[in-house]
Amino acid sequence: MEKRNEILELSFEFALQIISYSELLEENRKYVIARQLLKTGTSIGANIREAQNAESSQDFIHKLKIVAKEADETKFWLLLCKKSSSYSTANYLNTSIISIKKLLNSKITTMKNKN
Repeated sequence: MEKRNEILELSFEFALQIISYSELLEENRKYVIARQLLKTGTSIGANIREAQNAESSQDFIHKLKIVAKEADETKFWLLLCKKSSSYSTANYLNTSIISIKKLLNSKITTMKNKN
């Protein structure tokens, strides 16, 4: 039986939510931010998956730091949507990205302390 990997699960579910939200934005002709969110929001999970095959603990940390940058950028686009009166708000995505960022920071700190 495979061990549960919370960050993989959270990031995959988040990517699915981002796809749905981006489609909603595109229906409302908000193409630029829809595409930005789709790119950054789905790359979080893709990069976490890639990190699972890291060649060393340093490589793993480096890949997670890339994920953290993507998460920050995604948070920026979501904040723009939240603060703009012409965009639909997706508070559930803000909650999800905060959870992912906390878990990421915890994993990075744990790995740094092991080295």
